[in-house]
Amino acid sequence: MAYRWRLPAIAMLLAANVACSSGRYSASAFRLPPDGDAERGKADFVALGCHSCHEVSGMDLPRPTVQPPVPVVLGGVVDAKLSDAYLVTSIIYPSYQLAPYPKDQITSHGQSRMPAYTDRMTLRQLTDIVAFLQSRYFVARRDIAPPLTMVFRAY
Repeated sequence: MAYRWRLPAIAMLLAANVACSSGRYSASAFRLPPDGDAERGKADFVALGCHSCHEVSGMDLPRPTVQPPVPVVLGGVVDAKLSDAYLVTSIIYPSYQLAPYPKDQITSHGQSRMPAYTDRMTLRQLTDIVAFLQSRYFVARRDIAPPLTMVFRAY
């Protein structure tokens, strides 16, 4: 009888963990339609001139031309998958959360140097560009538990 509370408590903890987890399909993030096309997104990325400021890790795109250069490289290895919400917000409201780079390189008068794309693209283009960018991020593998030698040394 003393164990009756454990299953509901464990279920609640697991549900809370899933609901609060980060990542592209996090319950705390909105989702774009699943039909985003990374190839169309790559073409839109170039057509909209995103490549004139940003490099994309592992992609052979025209080199950025903006001066002074923007140090924000998109894609690459990350600790956790970025949510669609984060990428969409970064595109349509880039000043909301500035990238962790020196402010003098990415801002002008306290705002992001990147223009807001709210009125510059269609929802289809936005969905495809997010699919393209998502395809360029890779989550770093982490070991969940420390080696046993580390656990035993603590005692």
